[in-house]
Amino acid sequence: MDDLFEFLLNRQTILAALVAIATFATILTLAMSLFDSDKLGRRMKVIASERERIRARERERLNESKISLRQQPKAYMKNIVDRFNLSSWLGTDQAKKQMIMAGFRGPQAEVGFLFFRLVTPIGLFVFALLYLFFLSNFGWPTMMKIGAAIAATYLGLKAPEIYISNTIAKRQKSMSRAVPDALDLMLICVESGMSIELAFRKVAQEVGAQSIPLAEELTLTTAELSYLSDRRQAFENLAARTGVESLKQISTVLTQAERYGTPLGQALRVVANESRQRRMNEAEKKAAALPPKLTVPMIVFFLPVLFAVIITPAMIQVTATMH
Repeated sequence: MDDLFEFLLNRQTILAALVAIATFATILTLAMSLFDSDKLGRRMKVIASERERIRARERERLNESKISLRQQPKAYMKNIVDRFNLSSWLGTDQAKKQMIMAGFRGPQAEVGFLFFRLVTPIGLFVFALLYLFFLSNFGWPTMMKIGAAIAATYLGLKAPEIYISNTIAKRQKSMSRAVPDALDLMLICVESGMSIELAFRKVAQEVGAQSIPLAEELTLTTAELSYLSDRRQAFENLAARTGVESLKQISTVLTQAERYGTPLGQALRVVANESRQRRMNEAEKKAAALPPKLTVPMIVFFLPVLFAVIITPAMIQVTATMH
């Protein structure tokens, strides 16, 4: 036992044991690094393979169902437009700009406009001829009937343009009413430290309950800010698509801020005040125009009834007295 204790307590024995332990630990560490399984890497590979499988499945489903987010024109409309080459003699740049301002975008809108611009006058002309020559009993001469059919044809030619103009007016009216509130929200977002893209996105989400066209245009501008190389082009497109004076001003302000680095908060506050004042002026103008508009209805409908109520008792008394 004494020899054993002396051997274990020997300096060389202790040093050899420490070297052996260190060597074993080094080998074990290297072996564990070789045989240890990468759980995170394995999970990421499983997730990646599952994502690719889902993507392939969805791609196959879309190819089978032929679903597209971008609406394509109807086949018969496109065939007629291409066969008669309507885009060269019925389609104009001004009409395309008006369709964009009316909210009709993509090839389907242009093909539909050209199709109805051809079909509507022909249909109204045929209907007017059938009605005037075979169904009506007006007793008009032949030349007058032909003139009425030509007038119906002209009305059919202008009907798509009138529809687009009315749609533009409704959209601009909706956007004009919501622009001051949208500018106030944008001012709050900008002064809180948001970028202009986040401000546009947030305002589009909040203003949708008040004006869907304005929310649509702001969302489209946000998308253009994401992929256009020149951000000023997105602001100019916003002004061109809407045609609203307040949005033209805000487009100019944002363009100057991008070009010269001018402070945006004060400019937005000024534009918001001007747009609110413009909305108030329009309301006052409509209120001031009510008395002249009510003059003719009062003369035609109210005054005869008033005279009847006032004069009838007197006439009854006079008639009774005379009898």
